[in-house]
Amino acid sequence: MSINIDNEYNNYFIGDKEIKDLLTRDGERKLEGISNKNIDLKNLEKRIEAHKFVEDAEVYRGLDGNIKVNVKQNRPIARIIRPDQDVYIDVEGHILPLSDRYTARVIPITKSALLKPLNQEFFQDSTGQAYLSLLQFIENDEFWKAQLAQMHIDGKGKVSFLPQVGDHTIEFGKPFNPEQKFKKLMIFYKEVLPVMGWDKYKRVNVEYEDQIICE
Repeated sequence: MSINIDNEYNNYFIGDKEIKDLLTRDGERKLEGISNKNIDLKNLEKRIEAHKFVEDAEVYRGLDGNIKVNVKQNRPIARIIRPDQDVYIDVEGHILPLSDRYTARVIPITKSALLKPLNQEFFQDSTGQAYLSLLQFIENDEFWKAQLAQMHIDGKGKVSFLPQVGDHTIEFGKPFNPEQKFKKLMIFYKEVLPVMGWDKYKRVNVEYEDQIICE
């Protein structure tokens, strides 16, 4: 048996042992020595894909007669942290539980009054899609993924961030037009902070069109 797990995004939620356990029902049933015609490959795929951190699995028979297994893991992009719920959000907006094996380095979302209670359907409607698009934008931007330490969502649905560097709060507003808002924020970082100093301002607001409000 040959197992390949895609770790493209440096996630390690599942390992070879877990895959083998899924294929052999925790070691109770061995595949070695069984005739190929008696092995249901589609059933093995379904068994692996039932794992909470597996997005896709492919099980097939190689030319050498051995079983080949390719596994693609789910990709978390954020973590909801509340006393009543602590879960990951993956790149498609699905809710994933935490893992005892690995902790993903993703942006934490706290004070998320709008997301209470959070269910699988939230990020699939028009309102939730806007928040998911914002999270996807951050995940795919190397600078902002490294700079944004925390994300808050208040009861009105407005977003704010705490940065890794600097003592200011970034007031983002509703999660619309993220590209334009981050462009304004980058202007603030490149042209204002080097002159005024990183500790000059306590709040930076990019919510309104064609404005950057600093206090």
